[in-house]
Amino acid sequence: MDALHRHRSLYKGTTPPWKETYRKRCVDRLKNSRSRLLERYRQMGESPQRGGSGASIIVQEVMEEEWSALQSEDRRLPSLWGPEGKAEQMFSVMREYDELAVLEEIQQELMSQEMSIIEEYERNLQFEQQYISSVVEAMDEMHIICPVCHTNNLNINSHFISCVCGLYINTKKQNITPDVLRHLLESRVSEHMEDCLHNPVFSVAPNTDGSPNLMISCQVCDYLSIVL
Repeated sequence: MDALHRHRSLYKGTTPPWKETYRKRCVDRLKNSRSRLLERYRQMGESPQRGGSGASIIVQEVMEEEWSALQSEDRRLPSLWGPEGKAEQMFSVMREYDELAVLEEIQQELMSQEMSIIEEYERNLQFEQQYISSVVEAMDEMHIICPVCHTNNLNINSHFISCVCGLYINTKKQNITPDVLRHLLESRVSEHMEDCLHNPVFSVAPNTDGSPNLMISCQVCDYLSIVL
């Protein structure tokens, strides 16, 4: 009796003991592969590329990698790699066995998780675009909406930037123009959005000499950067 038949005889008609461990590992790896997933998504500019099983390439890779790790710990588990090493063999190898339903269940959960990541990315990308547009479009005679209160126009001159909400930044000798400030705001928002899907906030905080800085931060990912 080969390894696949021996394995099937052990767990036929029952929930495989490896199911929950494998499922959790796959979910964790997919979450940790978020940057890789979004990078591929951005490169393709459309829905994730699908493999032969219907799963996206990232989901397929996650399942293969975690199964290989699990199989290395328990040699009773069959290898999901065929003699030619083709990724498509992941499901076809077990097509006749009870474990297939479990694998497909986990695959569906991962595909749902993947879609949630992409949908959240799309929502936050839209926020980023709307924010940048609001900064640009809200300019009135080269004025910019205050990033702290989102209500009033900033007063920008060669010595300071201020807002009636209380924001005051000394910019003497920094040559800060509306165009320069707009670029700084846009670049910091874009930089944060490369690694985090949540909305950042702007605030004023003193630096080491007590003078105020305009800061951008995110409580979710701990992003923190000085705008000026």
